[in-house]
Amino acid sequence: MRLPARLERRNALFQQWQALLTNRTKRTRTGEMIVHGVRPITQAIAHGHEIRALLSDGRLEQSRWARELLQDPPAPVVEVASELMAELGQRDDGPPELLAIAAVPADDLGRLDARLSGEGGGRVRGSGTGTGTGTGLVVAFDRPTSPGNIGSLARSVDALGGHGLVITGRSADAWDPAAIRASTGSVFAMPVVRLDSHRDLLSWVEGRRGAGEPWQVVGLEEARGHELADTDLTVPTVLVVGNETIGLSAGWRESCDQLAEIPMTGSASSLNAAVAGSIALYEVARQRGPSGS
Repeated sequence: MRLPARLERRNALFQQWQALLTNRTKRTRTGEMIVHGVRPITQAIAHGHEIRALLSDGRLEQSRWARELLQDPPAPVVEVASELMAELGQRDDGPPELLAIAAVPADDLGRLDARLSGEGGGRVRGSGTGTGTGTGLVVAFDRPTSPGNIGSLARSVDALGGHGLVITGRSADAWDPAAIRASTGSVFAMPVVRLDSHRDLLSWVEGRRGAGEPWQVVGLEEARGHELADTDLTVPTVLVVGNETIGLSAGWRESCDQLAEIPMTGSASSLNAAVAGSIALYEVARQRGPSGS
């Protein structure tokens, strides 16, 4: 689609962009999403994601970040009327300086392979069980219902040395604006892949094992009697986090090599899924030490 230099009306193009905010089907059909915020936009550009349009509110006094980005834009720039920009920015305190229309990346497990082979991530080293001998770490999130939890967990995966986040089954959308905001751009810093079934990721694991890598699948589940701290997490690992309400699916539970719990005290009945995943990621990092990520 040829983009106008300025957009002042709620025309078909504006309505198409507006639908990306709330309509997952539209995002899927167009293969596009809206990116809000300085850091998420910066991360998307820095990590090579396709930007299809850069939207500007046209203000005279711009931040240094906006000035520099508009001097050498990664895509055509459309100046959008202030009130329309505020709607697209989902803000009540005025329009954002810039928004990005970005392409939704492919749900391709080959992106994990590229990351693990060193294209933007560490290579899996060795096959022993000592600290730092196995650096592969992928987190699977089973049927999450909250975009915010997806974004929060993605942020932890990025921060604590994970190589990617895989979302399995019927779930919220990783490219919902709420997920992108909660991740503070981490969804762009590593592969985030959506799969219809956990079996697709298990097939990928078998392929890595066939190549001589000692991958294990560890699921987080309450009251298993086996603590996560007693699980060897120094080998290449897929860490599985269950649904926020009902935990792991039967398929994942049966497929895990080990099920481990995070011990709790107090009156809380459970941990938030993203929090549990973050604690587990920290335990992986603790066991592997500074050379293991």
